[in-house]
Amino acid sequence: MTRQLARLRVLGAGIFSLVLVLGVARFSYTPLLPLMQQQAGLGVAAAGWLAAINYAGYLSGALLASQISDLVLKDKLYRIGMVLAVLSTVVMGLSTNVVVWALSRYVAGLSSAAGMLLGTGLILNWLIRHQHRSELGIHFSGIGLGIAGCSAAVMLMHPALDWREQWWAFAALGCLLLVPALAWLPRPDTSGLTTSGHKMVDNPPSQLYLRVFMAAYFCAGFGYVVSATFIVAIVNQLPGLAGQGNLVFLTIGLGAAPACINWDLIARRTGDLNALILAAVLQIVGILLPVLVGGLIPTLCGALLFGGTFIGMVSLVLSMAGRYYPTKPAKMMGKMTLSYGVAQIIGPAITGLVAARLGSYNAGLYFAAGVMALGTGLLLGLKVVERRDAQARRLGT
Repeated sequence: MTRQLARLRVLGAGIFSLVLVLGVARFSYTPLLPLMQQQAGLGVAAAGWLAAINYAGYLSGALLASQISDLVLKDKLYRIGMVLAVLSTVVMGLSTNVVVWALSRYVAGLSSAAGMLLGTGLILNWLIRHQHRSELGIHFSGIGLGIAGCSAAVMLMHPALDWREQWWAFAALGCLLLVPALAWLPRPDTSGLTTSGHKMVDNPPSQLYLRVFMAAYFCAGFGYVVSATFIVAIVNQLPGLAGQGNLVFLTIGLGAAPACINWDLIARRTGDLNALILAAVLQIVGILLPVLVGGLIPTLCGALLFGGTFIGMVSLVLSMAGRYYPTKPAKMMGKMTLSYGVAQIIGPAITGLVAARLGSYNAGLYFAAGVMALGTGLLLGLKVVERRDAQARRLGT
């Protein structure tokens, strides 16, 4: 196998794993949510809590990932997570009991962390070890493909299949995705050396930098999760847009699919932090367009902006975290995702409760945009911390 073919095979494993754990096990819940409310009796507040429980599972997985340094153990847990993604999807169609659904959503969240953190860390470690660019844009295209794919699947399956049969169809798709996700990712090399024999050395950031970075990423998580969870239901309630929610969710996925590759190219020219700030500003615009302007075209433009930025921010942040710890990239990835994950628990729960009281999810979008604005300010502050740390290193040497 040639060097580039091996790289594409490993990145392919990552793409399929993310389509499985995020497209099938996690985000299929979003386009299926209105159908479950209509056919399975799922209430508005319960829908919010199920989303929050899913993110609690993701947070638990992030906490676990942040504590594990053994690459072999990470590889085992990654592979277990892929199987759990399929099983949790099957369970969603087996019951109408909210407790069963909650357990399924929690396990799906754990599997998401296995793909997003353990799998991503293993892939980044492989790329660095084999002296490829430490960029994850191609890998993270799996998230956009997963979102677009599950939305398109729901549109194609409706009305031929009911909510239960659609969950089982997603489980069957998950079984197909499982094969390359497991077979194409090599077992990890634990030597600590690159293929040319150079030692891989960690270069962690300062504690202040890490704290501000985590706070900014918390804001990004809140800004992302409200739209990602409720956008189908939000759009369906907007004037003149009834029934267009799945189309908007599909557009988010289409915007997300190439986004990480684009943001890798932008970051090469502007630097990682400047790219993050630009993405945050554009994401705020994308969040607000559906409610401030309204109409199908502005809403689709907002979906493209949202899809094209939220996953770009995730890709840039996790790539930066992995470069600080090339020998154990999931270490800082896990810490960053803890802050992102806490926001993903709080966001849907608050939005679901507010929507149940006000009869609309719109207030959640305004709140999410405000939190994103705070996060943008923190990223600007991070540039000051970065300069301070660079000066301190120069004085130290």
